[in-house]
Amino acid sequence: MSVEVVTFGCRLNAAESEVIRREAERAGFADTIVVNTCAVTAEAVRQARQAIRALRRERPQAKIVVTGCAAQTEPQTFVTMAEADRVIGNTEKLSAAGWVRARRSFDVSDAPKAIVNDIMTVRDSAAHLVDAFAGRSRAFVQVQNGCDHRCTFCIIPYGRGNSRSVAMGAVVEDVWRLVENGYREIVLTGVDITSYGADLPGAPKLGRLVKQILKHVPALKRLRLSSIDSVEADRDLIHALANDGRLMPHLHLSLQSGDDLILKRMKRRHTRADVIAFCERLRRLRPDVVFGADLIAGFPTETEAMFENSLDLVEACGLTHLHVFPFSPRPQTPAARMPQLDHAVVKLRARRLREQGALALRRHLDGEVGATRRVLAEAHGAGRTEQFTAVKLAAPAEPGLILEVKIAGHDGRQLLAA
Repeated sequence: MSVEVVTFGCRLNAAESEVIRREAERAGFADTIVVNTCAVTAEAVRQARQAIRALRRERPQAKIVVTGCAAQTEPQTFVTMAEADRVIGNTEKLSAAGWVRARRSFDVSDAPKAIVNDIMTVRDSAAHLVDAFAGRSRAFVQVQNGCDHRCTFCIIPYGRGNSRSVAMGAVVEDVWRLVENGYREIVLTGVDITSYGADLPGAPKLGRLVKQILKHVPALKRLRLSSIDSVEADRDLIHALANDGRLMPHLHLSLQSGDDLILKRMKRRHTRADVIAFCERLRRLRPDVVFGADLIAGFPTETEAMFENSLDLVEACGLTHLHVFPFSPRPQTPAARMPQLDHAVVKLRARRLREQGALALRRHLDGEVGATRRVLAEAHGAGRTEQFTAVKLAAPAEPGLILEVKIAGHDGRQLLAA
């Protein structure tokens, strides 16, 4: 074995893991496990630490290198772990020079265990071209990194730095090459992709990038977006969704709460009414669109009535795929200094929100029975519809193929193909 990457967190991390593997191998690493961490919640950090300990027990001779957002925001957490050999930052993990420096440090007896620089000094986001994604039927293309917003609960800007975009031509070239290599679905990823382009000449927006991809890569079958901020969705993006069937009818929205006062305390830039209006508008323009959302349960000062507004938002927006996060105070964030709710209350509200999400998903699944859907085949006889709904195929198919599938039923979690 050469380099194995264990990935936690978002689709951007998944995309970056391919770059990590390539650069670490080029730098001469062998028999090495890289743990690409997430910092979005305390639970994510705990899971990474647990995985590192387990990997050390299973592979006592392997080198273990820890990187990712948690390594960037709290390097000392991992430096103090005897199971971790090196800790490198989010900039270094994508840099050939960073991996060469890390490899050479093993030859120096008193070399520092951590190689983590100030992410806020980074001003550009180079295109990290990837030819293939191991074990995946869809490919991820990073178009943006970092975030200029400072939501009171979020530590990610401290792990990713300020917003910076990949040049449009480099993105189109990357998509073109991946399609040439056989990928039928491409996912555009980033930390805040709807802020795309503000730092580029002419300040092009995400919608223009999407239209350029669809125009210049006609062989691309499916283009998908990762999480977006609805308040930043521009006219070209909405036009593309309404008029080009290759842009998938699934939008995952960064909502966080359904209560206006909590949204204000979170320092979000939308209101409850903004989100409902956005979903109604998009559904008029593209009737088959499906919405997912990130929602936080138990934010500091959240009353039962405020929480009920988040529960109600699931139906008001017609949400289908929920990512529910019990509030977790992160160091360095203003929300960590606000009056906290009892942990049991937070846990209960997260469970109630997930139950609401399960009911919404079931309604969506009920509505799909009898329909014919185009499904991108994945490994182990699974697949995804254009609306990103999971499908269990009647028989395994080659991953990456797009199949016409009749939906015979569902099991409450996924569709069942005839």
